[in-house]
Amino acid sequence: MILTGPQIEHAVTVGDIAIEPFDPARISPNAYDWSLGESIRMCDSDLDAARPSNFVEHTIPPEGMELIPGNLYLGVTHERTHSERYAQFLNGDRTVGALGVWVHVSAPLGHIGHAIRWTLEICTVRRVRVYPRMTFGKIVFLKTSGAFASYQDMGLKYTSSTGIDTSRLYEEMQ
Repeated sequence: MILTGPQIEHAVTVGDIAIEPFDPARISPNAYDWSLGESIRMCDSDLDAARPSNFVEHTIPPEGMELIPGNLYLGVTHERTHSERYAQFLNGDRTVGALGVWVHVSAPLGHIGHAIRWTLEICTVRRVRVYPRMTFGKIVFLKTSGAFASYQDMGLKYTSSTGIDTSRLYEEMQ
């Protein structure tokens, strides 16, 4: 079950959800509008799942950064989210999608206990300029059923994510 906007705000108030920084004006009927962080990593070369990937990190200047089709961009949310009670589901925003920007298509689920600034997979179909802290998507919070297992306690490879993470699939292939 998806929490409504008022339920999200209440859960933040009582400490069941952390959104840092939190702005009540970003609450929508069933979600919280998250924003793009201030840096992007870009890969314009071929990738190999069995090897670490090479990305160049750029700070997005106040006047924006042009994203070019054909490149893979990894961004990060400005907000850090966490909940030991609710699972999280992150999506791009319809208004960003209407600009031809596909955001975070492959891994939208944040498990209970996931405490991160989300790494975002970003692809564009046309040249488009993006800006730091622009609204870029929505995050919903989900009630779960059954015994809780905190992601933070499981010691998995992305547990300590604090910024942009590249794929570490190669660790499983060694």
